[in-house]
Amino acid sequence: MSENKYIALTFDDGPSDTTSLKVLNTLKKYGVTGTFFLIGDNITPEREYIVREELAYGCEIENHSLTHSDMRTLDRQTITAEIEETTRRIVSITGKEPMFFRPPYINVNDLMLETIPYIFICGYGCEDWVPSVGAEERARRVIENARDGEIVLLHDTEGNGATAEALDIIIPVLLSRGFCFVTLRELFERAGITPENARKIVYSYTDDQ
Repeated sequence: MSENKYIALTFDDGPSDTTSLKVLNTLKKYGVTGTFFLIGDNITPEREYIVREELAYGCEIENHSLTHSDMRTLDRQTITAEIEETTRRIVSITGKEPMFFRPPYINVNDLMLETIPYIFICGYGCEDWVPSVGAEERARRVIENARDGEIVLLHDTEGNGATAEALDIIIPVLLSRGFCFVTLRELFERAGITPENARKIVYSYTDDQ
């Protein structure tokens, strides 16, 4: 049995004009990949090249809604429109339909679970959306929590360069501890979880029950 531990870095709220590329370049620096959850409204013609660069490097592109609204307040038709339009924009660039969905604010209700045809993802975060939480503190939290099968929740929001700085700490430390960084699809494939057998829960680890 392999002694390696597998972990997935995921990034919300892109594509952004500068932070997304900073994050991508840091991943490239260490030869690791990640998964980007995109907001449909942020996929503008001017940013399509960023998504293409993420995809070309081997990263995965997933769905984070169209408008980043609290979808618990929406009806079924509006929920469907949010997901389908974001997926349309992603597919137009990547040619691949998403497999995963991260709900805005991790707010979920039964209607969303019934309506959205993707695996719901949360992940372990480090409050990297809070400016007062610096890069070293973000890194410390991720490193201390890291375990096999974990999904790490980060953000490549515009202006969030501290997360790219945190990756410069996180990645080499976890590599030295035997972790392998994989995409979300690879992580779930290793766990034997598919869209057909995934549970109607919000996953933070592949062994969530």
